[in-house]
Amino acid sequence: MRRFAIGFFIVPLLLSWQAACLGAQAAAPRSEESGDSYVPPPAWKSVEIGNFYLGRKDYRGAISRYKEAIHTDSDYAPAYLQLGKVDEKLGHKREALAAYRKYLNALPSEKQAEEAKDAQKAIRRLASELRDSGRTQPKARSAQK
Repeated sequence: MRRFAIGFFIVPLLLSWQAACLGAQAAAPRSEESGDSYVPPPAWKSVEIGNFYLGRKDYRGAISRYKEAIHTDSDYAPAYLQLGKVDEKLGHKREALAAYRKYLNALPSEKQAEEAKDAQKAIRRLASELRDSGRTQPKARSAQK
């Protein structure tokens, strides 16, 4: 009986306190700085979310988050690396090549750039594939005519 009596008085008190807090938030004036515009998360968080999308094979979602990270911090190297990987998976070789190059340029030290061997290998491979496809495309077009 005693528990019921305490709950009978405390629950309405908590509900009124919650309503008062929510009302205060709704009535609080918004600053002009915050407005209603979207504020993106930090670059590292956008890349983390992009990696989640990449794991689910939602490549468009991943690309949008990696580009959001780059927009937030244009020197955040992991965003370029991940963007290059997704572009490569989608067959966007030129975009992947550009992203990998930006990744190497965005690394803070030359030592880290040297350690990024996977990206360097991808750059060499993509550049070679683009050169080879550029040489074979005119022949394929002339054969079609």
